[in-house]
Amino acid sequence: MKCGVVTFPGSNCNHDMIYALSKILNQKVVELWHKDHDTQNCELIILPGGFSYGDYLRSGAIARFSPIMKEVVHHANNGGLVLGICNGFQILCEAGLLPGTLLHNNNQKFICKNTFLKPASLKAPICQNLHSNESYKIPIAHGEGRYFASENVIKSLFNNDQVLFQYCDIQGNINQDENPNGSLNNIAGVSNKNQNVMGMMPHPERAVDPLLGNTDGVPLFNSLLNLIAV
Repeated sequence: MKCGVVTFPGSNCNHDMIYALSKILNQKVVELWHKDHDTQNCELIILPGGFSYGDYLRSGAIARFSPIMKEVVHHANNGGLVLGICNGFQILCEAGLLPGTLLHNNNQKFICKNTFLKPASLKAPICQNLHSNESYKIPIAHGEGRYFASENVIKSLFNNDQVLFQYCDIQGNINQDENPNGSLNNIAGVSNKNQNVMGMMPHPERAVDPLLGNTDGVPLFNSLLNLIAV
């Protein structure tokens, strides 16, 4: 699969993503610049984590107006795969490609630690090959990761199989004690109705290299890339 990784001013996880996709997952990767007007026929476009435009206005609020985002929206509306990680998730919400928003963590602090995720969706590309009764250890690193939407939107997300992951404990139990940021219903990621646009706060690209002692992110990528999960 040909993957495009977008770099905005302030992105700092773009090379992590490029390394994960090219070196670990053996995919063809091109670097897309925020001022580009061409996605170079990429099948999967990834908006990585970081602090686009310094998060000075609101996370993702300025990046959503970058020229490349017009092409990302066009790609998504044509059924192309789009994945936003952390700041990329925030940008997709700001662009209206995903429902809801990301607010400041409920403790008002930046949080960087490992969390456990339980797949919630049965059909989304990033979840298809995952085991619904297992937990996956995926790190987070964010200050504005508290997922919020209206009660009706939250209800529709669950009804339409749009919730990708929920924070849980190592046994896969979903409870408030394992909610790192106060996200409603422990939501860690969502998709659009067509499930071709996906966003999540945790960083699976930081959990792919055996040298780091954690490869729980590999099955997520393999599922998304339609490879054999390992």
